Amino acid sequence: MLEELSVRNFALIESLNLSLDRGFSVLTGETGAGKSIIVGSLGFLLGSRADTEVIRSGCEEAAVSAVVFINESNKDAYEWLRERDIEAEDSRVIIRRSVKLKGRSSIYIQNVPVTRSDLADFMSFLFDLHGQHSHESLLKKDNHRIYLDRYCGLENDVLELNRVYLALSEKNKNLEAMINSERDREGRLDLLKYAVEEIEKAKIKKGEIRELEAETQRLGDFEKLSQHVHGAASFLYDDEASLLGLAKRSRLALENAAIIDSSLLPLQKRLDDLYYEAEDISSEFRDYRDSLSYDPSRLEEAEERLSLLYRLKKKYSPRDKDAVNPEFSEEGILLYLDEALSELDTLTNYEENQDKLKADIALLEKDLITKAAVLSKKRTEGALKLGSGITEILTGLGMPKADFSVQVKPKIREVSKSLICGPWGADDIEFLISANTGEPLKDLSKIASGGELSRVMLAIKTILCGAEKNLNQTNSSAQTYVFDEVDTGIGGEVALSVGEYLSRIGKVKQIFCVTHLASIAVRADNHLKVEKKIIGSGSGSERTITEVSLLKSVEKRSEIARMLAGDSGSAALAHADELLAKYGVE
Repeated sequence: MLEELSVRNFALIESLNLSLDRGFSVLTGETGAGKSIIVGSLGFLLGSRADTEVIRSGCEEAAVSAVVFINESNKDAYEWLRERDIEAEDSRVIIRRSVKLKGRSSIYIQNVPVTRSDLADFMSFLFDLHGQHSHESLLKKDNHRIYLDRYCGLENDVLELNRVYLALSEKNKNLEAMINSERDREGRLDLLKYAVEEIEKAKIKKGEIRELEAETQRLGDFEKLSQHVHGAASFLYDDEASLLGLAKRSRLALENAAIIDSSLLPLQKRLDDLYYEAEDISSEFRDYRDSLSYDPSRLEEAEERLSLLYRLKKKYSPRDKDAVNPEFSEEGILLYLDEALSELDTLTNYEENQDKLKADIALLEKDLITKAAVLSKKRTEGALKLGSGITEILTGLGMPKADFSVQVKPKIREVSKSLICGPWGADDIEFLISANTGEPLKDLSKIASGGELSRVMLAIKTILCGAEKNLNQTNSSAQTYVFDEVDTGIGGEVALSVGEYLSRIGKVKQIFCVTHLASIAVRADNHLKVEKKIIGSGSGSERTITEVSLLKSVEKRSEIARMLAGDSGSAALAHADELLAKYGVE
């Protein structure tokens, strides 16, 4: 549930802070006052796309934040948070989103940065926004399947079927590739056999190239190396004035001095350490010099081996590995060997692998058909309940002659008449309606009235959230519904019915509704008035801003009167009093 909303420099909104309550809330105001801007700021917070155009003129940044209460029953939302190590405090989370003039944006949930996709994913568990053009989604047949599955609680069944379908598609793709490549199999086998034989004959070891490069460099510059080694030996221990000889004499002198002056003992110890270190270095270096030898045949052998590895590397090592470590790429050759052996095994055992693949496909097809049949049965049963439920709601929404039907038909190929099973099942699902007695059922796109479409969408929203039964456990995890001008194309008794249904949904959900109709606004638990004001004085300093205020009973009476007659005259006020007395919330 949305408890607090803060908007800064968003379109015409300079600064807006709202404390919101549960139940049915309406936003009213003159046309152009900014009601849809508030809905737009909510959409921005829910993860909709936004560019720098939403930033108020003259400002550097637009920001929207909210405090949202999450019901304990909303397991999906809590699981989403848990997977990302985000913790709600007292069942509440703070969401912040901003966009800067330079195009950079930031999104946080509980001070944890998230992507726009993550935001939209999380907020879908909490909010359901029905905009002015949402009826367009109702006209798309693909969405009819989604609505039916949600009503029947079949989302997990559909996902499981989809998993099998994708696995089957991958197996069929592999089989097709195997069949298509059969004519090239012999040539590929010869190529792979030659490559495997060539690499295995080389007996490559990991790290070998590095070792050979170091060895060839040492043998190639042996004369210089020998010269430097003998020079170092002279300075270390061979000459009378060598490091080891000087350290030994200094150590003896300082030892005698320390007998006279004990304060020299720390220096004596350090010099002892220096002497022992020099002695150790000299010993190791002497062993190295004694082992140093030049073997021309070994240099030739190492260079030939390195040349072979370079050639194999160029031939078989993947280029991307060379780009990362161009000098140590025997791993790439060995990787190619592993892949070649695997492919060789596949091609060698071609018929056996093909038979196994066909067997796997047969099992997956059987599993898919079984799951599709179960899904079809559940959809058919649920379609009858959904159709009758929406028909009943439409009767109360001023469409007493309407007949709403959810049609579930098997998908059949035109020529072979065989069943088609797609990624979401084997059913062709479509919403049909007859608006008047005697008229045949037609698809929703044939409905001429936008008001009728709005009522159909409202009926679907009502039944999906379980408000027709006034249940606390509903079919939708969303806690807050936002309707932007759901009253399009309706009026009179129909508007009263729409208001009644919105009020009913408000008993189990938090509802926000932008409306121009007094007969809807009068039923609201909370009435928010949106006004456009001009601030500043003097030439060039005036600015237009949008403000929102929560109306008290007297103010609500005046606003209802304005919505009825365009003013707050005595006749309008009397009519407002009549509506409030009959339909208002005490």
